[in-house]
Amino acid sequence: MLSFKTISKVTRRYRHLVRYQQIISIVLKYGFGNIIDAMKINHYLDKIIFSKPHPKLSRNQRIRMVLEELGPTFIKMGQVLSSRPDLIPLDLTRELAALQDKVPSFAFEQVRHIIQDEFNQPIDEVFHTFEETPFASASIGQVHRAYLSPNEEVAVKIQRPGIQKIVEVDLEIIHYLAQVMEKNLEEIAIFRPVKIVEEFAQTLEKELDYTVEAANMEQMADQFARERLIHIPQVYRSHSTQRVLCMEFIRGIKADDIKAIDRAGLNRKKITRIGADFVMRQIFEFGFFHADPHPGNIFILKDQRICMIDFGMTGFVDLTTRELFIDLLQSLNSKNTQNTARLLCRLTEIDEPVNTTSLEKDISQFCTVFLYRKLEEINLNRMIHQFLEFCTRHGLRIPPDLFLMMKAFISIEGVARRLDPQFDMLSHARPYVRAAALRKYSVPRLSREFADIARDTFSLLQTLPGDTSSIITQIKQGKIKAKVSIEGLDRFMMTQDQTSNRISFAIIIAALILGSAIVLNSRIPPMLFGVSIIGIAGFIIAAVLGIWLLVAIIRRGRL
Repeated sequence: MLSFKTISKVTRRYRHLVRYQQIISIVLKYGFGNIIDAMKINHYLDKIIFSKPHPKLSRNQRIRMVLEELGPTFIKMGQVLSSRPDLIPLDLTRELAALQDKVPSFAFEQVRHIIQDEFNQPIDEVFHTFEETPFASASIGQVHRAYLSPNEEVAVKIQRPGIQKIVEVDLEIIHYLAQVMEKNLEEIAIFRPVKIVEEFAQTLEKELDYTVEAANMEQMADQFARERLIHIPQVYRSHSTQRVLCMEFIRGIKADDIKAIDRAGLNRKKITRIGADFVMRQIFEFGFFHADPHPGNIFILKDQRICMIDFGMTGFVDLTTRELFIDLLQSLNSKNTQNTARLLCRLTEIDEPVNTTSLEKDISQFCTVFLYRKLEEINLNRMIHQFLEFCTRHGLRIPPDLFLMMKAFISIEGVARRLDPQFDMLSHARPYVRAAALRKYSVPRLSREFADIARDTFSLLQTLPGDTSSIITQIKQGKIKAKVSIEGLDRFMMTQDQTSNRISFAIIIAALILGSAIVLNSRIPPMLFGVSIIGIAGFIIAAVLGIWLLVAIIRRGRL
């Protein structure tokens, strides 16, 4: 588990001082010295050689080059962030999408040790034969060809030795630097760098576990088990672990090798339609899709069959989100700007209230630019990027998996255009959108929903008498107490108390006056100059109380 909670700040800061200095050196090399100054981490600069920045490169290009030079963890972080426009600016996601794994392969002796550790057997007992030279290498692992038996050829992905430790060290440093940035750099703090690092750690944790990729392949294979023209490599669970993934070796032609496809006599138009159907069904029918369908991950097999490899990056869009997205597409197509704005706000995450008038204006302009023309004239790549840009401008954050889905559309459209320049992805998508919209009101779907409602209702009716009896019992036992609070009641009660007190005072004053008059008239002793002293005292007390009441009323401003 990649976690930062158990690491003390002192440990994070000084246990990997050499790596800190390497990172800061590379950051300075590409002209980001102002960030180092603002972060107040100059105590790491003792052994750092300052280099001149690259003035001809854009800021985003320099960020990409920094990540490439910093190594596997940072490259992988850039690749993950290239799919997160909700976390970083959209123009930066485009640049990070160009990140490449430039990592040399590791020695076969290390491969031998890893397999020995994973299976508790020598490599010669696990595999019939195993090629020492890998045919592919990346930041997390490399792939070798092997045989389980003389006729069973497989591809074996081996995780880099010590990659878990390398990643943990780099993540400790990245997390600390993110905290410093969030504290000292206001312009970067708005992108919540600490949250970015923590989410990246969760993503990388899954990628470091090859059993997750194996499960992704098996799920995709299950979805298309009945499709003769779709092939997903078989996973050999008996020869796979968390650090080793054994799968069927695929011999085919890469989707961007047009000359080889033509030499093989394959029908490119048919291949394009099959591939597009494959991706459309992933997205609109199942919601689970390959999130990186670039040409290197798509092979053309015999009989025009399509095969996808490398399921380390997949996406999932739940049924509710898919239906909202389809409603959004239909609303856009009908050019209903008000409904489109409403659906867009439901589909995205919003930090601050949206100016709906401005949003509807941008949607109207978007429709004018892209939807009042023939489908074959629309540039899908540009259209999706324009859509994402105005979402970003209005503070609407696209959910990560939905963005991955859009990227998959762009990637597969690029592959389709290379295979068949006349292919129209939007026209091809329309029947799938209509079918997905109709499924919402299909008899099986409605029957299933009514069955769910009936089951929930029946369950509620079953438990309701018992729950009601329990509540009544607890009320009787005094375990449940209700406190009712009426807003403004305290002030009303205070006013009523004041009114009651004044009436009481007035009655007392009236009684004193009346009683004193009776005493005076009755000439009750003691007497002073023929006048009853008790009667005079009563009148004086009544006068004092009357003046006191009058002053209190005047102070309240109400006579």
